Amino acid sequence: MRIRRQNYHDIERIIEFDFVRATEAAALNSLPWLGRGEKEKADAAACDALRGMFDLMNICGEVVIGEGIKDDAPGIFKGEQLGTWVPGSPPFDIALDPIDGTTNISKGAPNSISCIAAASPEEGVKVALRDIPSFYMMKLAYGPRVLQHMQISGIATIKIESPIEETLLVVAQALNKRVQDVVVTMLDRPRHQEIVAEIRTVGASLRLISDGDIAAAMAPSLTDSGIDLYLGIGGAPEAVLAAAGIKCLGGDMQCVMWPRDEKERKSLIADGHGADLGRVFFADDLANGKNIIFCATGISDSALLRGVKSQGATATTYSILMRAKSRTVRFIRASHDLQNKTIRLRSDNREHRI
Repeated sequence: MRIRRQNYHDIERIIEFDFVRATEAAALNSLPWLGRGEKEKADAAACDALRGMFDLMNICGEVVIGEGIKDDAPGIFKGEQLGTWVPGSPPFDIALDPIDGTTNISKGAPNSISCIAAASPEEGVKVALRDIPSFYMMKLAYGPRVLQHMQISGIATIKIESPIEETLLVVAQALNKRVQDVVVTMLDRPRHQEIVAEIRTVGASLRLISDGDIAAAMAPSLTDSGIDLYLGIGGAPEAVLAAAGIKCLGGDMQCVMWPRDEKERKSLIADGHGADLGRVFFADDLANGKNIIFCATGISDSALLRGVKSQGATATTYSILMRAKSRTVRFIRASHDLQNKTIRLRSDNREHRI
C-alpha cells in the first residue's frame, strides 16, 4: 500500500537540526584553510560539505539567494536544487553563505561563520526570502530593546535616513546609556569614511571589522554581544540572511539599495527596480513570514559565535539555531571525535574523515 505524503505541522521543527549539521560540516571542512591565504579553496571546501549534507536530506530545497555570482567564488548559486527531491518531500526556499568572511578565514582572522536561512511554504507569503537586485545595501540594525522603545513611544524614532547623531542619541536613550557608551560596529571600508567621522564626532564607541557583516548585523540583537548598533554599506544577500536571524531574535533592521555607480543605478531602473531604489526594507520585508529558520556555525570567533576549537583528536563547534515563529534560540556546543567523525562531500559522494 502506498504511503501518502505526511502533512506535518511546522515541518521546519522536524528538519531544523539537519541544517545545523550542514553548517557544522561546512565549518569543519573549511577549517584546514584557516590562515592559509586561500579564500577560494576555503569557500569551495565549505560548499562541498554543504552540498554533501543536503544530499542526505529528504527535502525539495531551492536556493533563492546564493553567494557565488556576487563574490565570483566557487559558491552555491541561485536556482540550484539541494536535497534529495524525493517525491513528497517538503519544499524549502534556501538562502545561504557557506562562509561569510572568506577574507577573514584566509588571514586566520576573527569573524567568519557558515550560515543558512530556510523557509517552508506559508499561507499568505509569496516571497519569504527576498532576492535584492542591487550588489550593496545601506544597513541599520538594532536589537529588541531599541525596537520596544520605538513601539512604546509610538514613534518611529530611528530612521535609516536620519542624521547619525540623532540615531545614536535615540539608541542611547532606549538602552539607558550615555551616548559615549553606545557601541557601533561596521565594515572597515573607504566608503564609510564620512560615517566614521560622524560617529567619532558624537563620541560613540566604534568597532571596525574587516569582513563578515552577517554576524555583525545580528550582534545588536544578542544580549551579550557588546554591540548596540550595526551601520554601514554591505552586500545585499548578506542583508537578507541577517534579516532572517534578526527576526528570530526579536530585533529589526532597515536597508536601502545602494547602487555603486550611475551605471548600476541605470541598470536597476532598466530592469524595473526603479520604484524600489528609495524604499526602506525592514527585516520582515527581506525575510517575510514565520516559517523561517536560521542557523550558523562559527569558523573563527565573532560577536555571534565562537569559532571551531580543535585539540588533538577532538573538535568543538559552536552553532546557533533559531525559529522566527517561536523565537526559540538554541546555542549548540558540539564535540566531534575526529577519529570517528566523517563528512559527506558532494565532489565524490563519499564520507571523509576530517
